[in-house]
Amino acid sequence: MKILSVVGARPQFVKLAAIADAAAQREDVEHIIVHTGQHYDAKMSDAFFADLRIPEPDVNLAVGSGSHGRQTGAMLAGMDEVLEQHQPDWTLVYGDTNSTLAGALSAVKMHLKVAHLEAGLRSFNRRMPEEHNRVLTDHAADLLLAPTDVARGHLAQEGLEDRAVVVGDVMTDVCLRVAAAVEGSALRLPDGIDPEADFAVATIHRADNTDDPERLAAIIEALKSLSVPLALFAHPRLVAKSAEAGIDLAGGAVHVGEPLAYPDLMNALQHASAVVTDSGGLQKEAYLLGAPCSTVRTETEWVETLEGEWNRLVADPAELAAAVERPRPEGPRPDFYGDGRAAIRVIDLLAERA
Repeated sequence: MKILSVVGARPQFVKLAAIADAAAQREDVEHIIVHTGQHYDAKMSDAFFADLRIPEPDVNLAVGSGSHGRQTGAMLAGMDEVLEQHQPDWTLVYGDTNSTLAGALSAVKMHLKVAHLEAGLRSFNRRMPEEHNRVLTDHAADLLLAPTDVARGHLAQEGLEDRAVVVGDVMTDVCLRVAAAVEGSALRLPDGIDPEADFAVATIHRADNTDDPERLAAIIEALKSLSVPLALFAHPRLVAKSAEAGIDLAGGAVHVGEPLAYPDLMNALQHASAVVTDSGGLQKEAYLLGAPCSTVRTETEWVETLEGEWNRLVADPAELAAAVERPRPEGPRPDFYGDGRAAIRVIDLLAERA
């Protein structure tokens, strides 16, 4: 069986790590990796392949940045030749980025089977390009690999239940394995933060938070007002947009650092007293590692994390400081996201249906 994985962004590299490892355990599986080049910055791309020990991509389309339409179109143009050459039994697409949609559309147009990993997630916010990508991909794909029962329920409501299988969450596989591996190693935090004392961790990158200078300034000011030191690992988009708006990211409680390698980020999360993010993946990783999270959005795809106040949605920056400094939850964190063997189930399922 030949599987062709299409990836292009940091969360997809994490999922790919689990799939690549599971595929390598079977002699009857050939795994081709296509990197679209959506995340082309070395800190957001190359480092993840090295740190997670993912095989080098067989193909790199190197599409780079651009508007959503231009970027997706460049991927579509590049994918045709790749698929013609490899003729995979399955084209496996991950998550909800432009790379996801381009990979799915390319394969569907060539009558090749598509499986969507992390199918069925919904924010119900059509302002998010990720929502368009995930809905369109789900309706195009032949096999929908849902991480949770909630995700399968969304697919059933859209008439897609016959194509859906709950396999668990492959990011859980990687998160728990990596966190255990780095436990006890030195923390990599920005200067000015004492790793032996309480600290918070933050990432901000979504357009809804970065592209409006007034909103971005309000978020940064709220973070600066915290009583606990905060490590802001600054995504390239945040750095660019804050510079355009004349906003100084550092000051007060905020200590700015570059994006961390995935193992270092998981190490920071499992020692953090609080997390602030607008990422999809990081709020779930915070839940898995027991770090209370404040998500700077109006919605979350991972609604399970909201139970027991382990995650709180904070739409208004004026409420952000109070949310971050809320008491640590005392309730349980149910095992919503699987047992750490989701990737093996995915490969087995693809083999059965090849």
